[in-house]
Order: sequence, then C-alpha cells, then structure tokens
Amino acid sequence: MTVGLNWYLGLSAFLFAIGVAGVLTRRNALVIFMSIELMLNAANLTLVAYSRFLPDIAGQVFVFFVMAVAAAEVAVGLAIIVAIFRHHGSVDIDKVNLMKW
Repeated sequence: MTVGLNWYLGLSAFLFAIGVAGVLTRRNALVIFMSIELMLNAANLTLVAYSRFLPDIAGQVFVFFVMAVAAAEVAVGLAIIVAIFRHHGSVDIDKVNLMKW
C-alpha cells in the first residue's frame, strides 16, 4: 500500500486545524505557542509532500526557512513569556494588559 498525496494533505489539514483551535480557544501563552508551532509544522508537511510528489526540491528548501522562523519565534516568544511570568506570576493572556491604554 502506498500513501498518496491526499493522505499527507489530509494529515496536514488536520494538524493545522488542531493548531488553529488551540490558538483560538486557549488562554495559556505556552499552549498558544505550541499551537503556532503545530500550524508551522503542518505547513512544512504540506511543502515536503508537494516537493516529494512533484519532483522539485524548492519545497524542501523552503521548509528550512520556515524552521528558522519557527526557531526565532520560540526564542523571542519564550523570553517574552518568561518576562511576563516574572512580572505577573502567570502566563494567562487575559491577565496581561501591558499593551492596553
């Protein structure tokens, strides 16, 4: 049995939907970051699947750029979350009002 492109795209769409649900429903900043990472990895899976089934290496190369952006997002995001936790004692985004007037 071979796994076709539709299976990869379906799995990617499922993972992306879980990520969107996590971002929209959760209040914990760490869970929101994990959901964003899940969405980025779903996009990476789509790029790799298309790159595999269409003989073009551009999708796999673009995955490395997405992974670099994800790593930078984690580094900056976790630093912000640690600073918020030290200031407020919680990472609940409803309790953080630093950007409000």
